Amino acid sequence: RSLVGSEMCIRDSCKSGKLDQVTSAENIKLFVQELVTAIDMVAYGDPVIEHFATHDPMTAGYSLVQLIETSSITGHFVNQNGDCYIDVFSCKQFDIKTARAVVDKYFSPSQTKVTYLTRQA
Repeated sequence: RSLVGSEMCIRDSCKSGKLDQVTSAENIKLFVQELVTAIDMVAYGDPVIEHFATHDPMTAGYSLVQLIETSSITGHFVNQNGDCYIDVFSCKQFDIKTARAVVDKYFSPSQTKVTYLTRQA
């Protein structure tokens, strides 16, 4: 299934992205800006990108929150090994392949696992 929406969440788990890309707040910002445009969403404000979990080298890295008019894009990017965990949640349909292509462009993971979920009240 290529298009998702109507209370859908895409979870993209990426293994071993390029460390210079995963550990760059500027790269993460450029990524989310392009992703919003590529999947035809509307950003609400600027992305929040902060470095967290410095007490634990295995999980330390940047976390991302970008509100969009139909919900949010979030992520965590691990300094130690280049792993990335990116979620796109939206009530509006978007193309999974397009989202994946933007992830690949900005983080170059060696492996990915994409999961999509539906939510209903």
